[in-house]
Amino acid sequence: MRIGVLGTGNMADALATHWVRAGHEVIIGGRDAHKAKKLAMRIGGSAKPASLRAAAESGQVVLAALPFGAGVYVARELCTALEGKVLLDCSNPVGPGFRLLTEGGPSAAQQLAAAAPGAHVVKAFNLCHEDVWRMRPPVFDGRPLAVPVCGDDETALARVGELVRDVGCEPVAGGGLERAGLVEATAALFIALWVGEGADAQAIAPPLAYAAGPSHQESEGGAGAFR
Repeated sequence: MRIGVLGTGNMADALATHWVRAGHEVIIGGRDAHKAKKLAMRIGGSAKPASLRAAAESGQVVLAALPFGAGVYVARELCTALEGKVLLDCSNPVGPGFRLLTEGGPSAAQQLAAAAPGAHVVKAFNLCHEDVWRMRPPVFDGRPLAVPVCGDDETALARVGELVRDVGCEPVAGGGLERAGLVEATAALFIALWVGEGADAQAIAPPLAYAAGPSHQESEGGAGAFR
């Protein structure tokens, strides 16, 4: 698969490194040619530096590894080059005080889709620190990390699912793009718990077997059972 990467920061580095190792052709795009060249050399293999536009034009999938706000500006600038492409959004619209910057409005992913209406936007890879994505692979207690994936186009979702597996994770169907805001809000909550409170965010949810109550037998017919 040909993958264009918009950005030269930590998320671009972490994810593109996995994809090069998996055999994909990766084009690192940046406004700063020196930074793009430096990152491509760091990743090695098939990674090549280019301009933002060249990276967008070359990729079947284009990763927007850009800060919230900057992504919309770049997508609008490159909307013609992104026509028909899978546009993968990993941004987190989280501001000071762990505040969700999109509160009351469209999600970051939906804003990206509005800026590049011809692209197939998919939300993924936003729930973890970049160093987690650098792990080879991200497996905890013998279980691969699950990655929620939100989007409206089945082909785009399949391609992103492949890229999730290439990182060593398992894709989880997160629903359509309208649910991307829920994933972004989850990131804001988790960051507030992890960073602000030093709390274990995993501890707030029971195991799957208990999601509908202590057991099927005990919850069957009970007032607390999900219907």
